[in-house]
Amino acid sequence: MDPKAMKPYGLALLDYYNGDSEASFIICRDDGYMDSFPVSTFFRPPTDINIEQIALDNCRGRVLDVGAGTGLHSLYLHNIGLSVCAIDILPEACEIMRKRGLNEVYCLDISEFKSEPFDTLLILGRSIGMVEDIAGLDYFLEDIHRLVKPDGQVLLNSLDVRCTDNPVHLAYHESNRQMGRYIGEIRMHFEYQGLKGPVHGWLQVDAGTLNDHSSKTGWSCEILVQEADGNYLAKLTREL
Repeated sequence: MDPKAMKPYGLALLDYYNGDSEASFIICRDDGYMDSFPVSTFFRPPTDINIEQIALDNCRGRVLDVGAGTGLHSLYLHNIGLSVCAIDILPEACEIMRKRGLNEVYCLDISEFKSEPFDTLLILGRSIGMVEDIAGLDYFLEDIHRLVKPDGQVLLNSLDVRCTDNPVHLAYHESNRQMGRYIGEIRMHFEYQGLKGPVHGWLQVDAGTLNDHSSKTGWSCEILVQEADGNYLAKLTREL
């Protein structure tokens, strides 16, 4: 993921942290659909969302928080006594995490991150979307073997976009099919206070597709939670 694509989001996070409680950013999809997101969402208690609470309860050992954002999950795990390393591509997010008291924070893409393997890789907030498309997912699943212990795990959440009756979203899915794309491959950009980031991909991958691609890259996939609105939590472990 190009950090420039995420810059408007990062600036919105920093403004909120510095006192602008009304800060929000806009996601603009390539079909013209737009949605506004209040930044306060990224500073809430992580236990406010059931899937995230279950994921945090399943963390063990030394944890790598991927796409850690404002550090809400890392801080929770740190406060209950786990050893946590947080990474994010946004310097604004990393600045916030350090100011909030996290010491082990790295500002880089996970593909560039070098470390001894972890017991748990945590990828919440649907941050798996950073892989951008199915090809990126395959590369990511291959690459992270080096960061997970043989008996370790990957915990991630995503969304089955088919769980909607919104005609605008359904039309977008059909357009993706006609172009030969997977339906959860989204093209979009972020906007904040007049700043527009470049168009980039974002992947929302359904549980069945995640399972198929996990098995091809040496992972066993278990769905821990599947909600009616399409949100789910998955655990990946090494195939025996």
